[in-house]
Amino acid sequence: MIDYQKAVKGLRDKLIMTQAKFAKMLGVSFTSINRWENGIHEPTKLAKVKILQLIEDNNVKVKEVNN
Repeated sequence: MIDYQKAVKGLRDKLIMTQAKFAKMLGVSFTSINRWENGIHEPTKLAKVKILQLIEDNNVKVKEVNN
């Protein structure tokens, strides 16, 4: 199972993006990204699909983003 809190932060860091820019890429608000990274909320199913697609498209290993 993917820890989306770590995955979102790790992927965003690997893509060298701000929370605002990453939010725009996913079509969500900055607040959503911030809450996901802080473990307050979990991404919606649609957002999870987009996150997993970005991980795949950028050849990022899930293990890399969960560290």
